[in-house]
Amino acid sequence: QVQLVQSGGGLVQAGGSLRLSCAGSGRTFSNYLMGWFRQAPGKEREFVAAINRSGSRTYYADSVEGRFTISRDNAKNTVYLQMNSLKPEDTAVYYCAASGVIRSSVDLHYEYDYWGQGTQVTVSS
Repeated sequence: QVQLVQSGGGLVQAGGSLRLSCAGSGRTFSNYLMGWFRQAPGKEREFVAAINRSGSRTYYADSVEGRFTISRDNAKNTVYLQMNSLKPEDTAVYYCAASGVIRSSVDLHYEYDYWGQGTQVTVSS
């Protein structure tokens, strides 16, 4: 089992920045590919970004490419999502997730085994 505890988030004006953190405990954090998803009211959960076990490769949704940066510090068992140039359409509950094995694609929520509790990000116009 891996426990994921999120922090960060909140309310920010459009154009601003926020950083989300996700701390893992339990099994070896570096064994897991980590991802971030988000879910806006009335919408399905969507992929935001992912990072491989070593941190050498990252993946982004087109909607956040160039604005968001995912990173990880395996010594601290933590993954981060730096969000810049935020837009009102980025408003959602953000979730971090851990995957032991990706069988198909990193952007599929069912590929992930463990999830954080979620944190609200609200971007005002």
